[in-house]
Amino acid sequence: MGDSKLTKKEINKVFWRSFALQGSESYTDMQGMGYSFSILPALNKIYQGNDEKYYEAVYRNTEFFNTTPHISTFIMGMSLALEEENAKTDQFETETISSIKAALMGPVAGIGDSFYWGTFRVIAAGIGLSLAAQGNILGPILYFSIYTLLHFLGRYGCLRIGYRMGANAIEKAFENNYLESFSLAASIVGLMSIGAMTSSLVRFTIPAVFKSKGGEINVQQMLDDIFPGILSLGLTFFVYFLLKKKVKVLWIILAIFVFSIVGVYTGLLG
Repeated sequence: MGDSKLTKKEINKVFWRSFALQGSESYTDMQGMGYSFSILPALNKIYQGNDEKYYEAVYRNTEFFNTTPHISTFIMGMSLALEEENAKTDQFETETISSIKAALMGPVAGIGDSFYWGTFRVIAAGIGLSLAAQGNILGPILYFSIYTLLHFLGRYGCLRIGYRMGANAIEKAFENNYLESFSLAASIVGLMSIGAMTSSLVRFTIPAVFKSKGGEINVQQMLDDIFPGILSLGLTFFVYFLLKKKVKVLWIILAIFVFSIVGVYTGLLG
């Protein structure tokens, strides 16, 4: 990409400002204003002494933008590398910057959502919940620490990688369908983590025992013999069904609270 105008100082400023990406969203431009705000210090350095190109760049980067915030910095780094090329010559087509941003929003969102919302957060929550369920204060602390560390590493690392790779990253990212492969792998890991959490953390048992002349019928034991954890799995799918039906999460939580209290009080639930 030639000689770089940006130093570690400007890169760090973009990194910290990127946390405000969602600070000013709109229905028309989504994260556009936050994107422009995030890279403003770098644009100021790149176009120093050329006010016309600077203001064009600021305005250009307020256009529609929407992707996973955690690794949105990868696109920021790439666009900054392209902005540097634009600052060197009047022959550079600025539409390239907008086109690359638009092309990467979807794939980056797919990867970011799969890793951070579907994998990292679930794993961190699983570790935290397993300790919190035992009354250990390390539960919420570990959840916050693990997820925040992964967030910071991803955000800063993607900014550096995107800036260094520049326009060449487009060809490498799409080569051999790497983006699709990464996204699929992350989704599989996320689903496995959710399945493990359902089995270990969702507790739903029926302690009812029916007596007959031939002995006793333990309902929970009978269900476990047929399908271990079937009640927990059924409850999980029922909640998922309600969410798909657009039932508000607050009402689902309240309903579970009421059902649990009534069930334990009447002896229906264990």
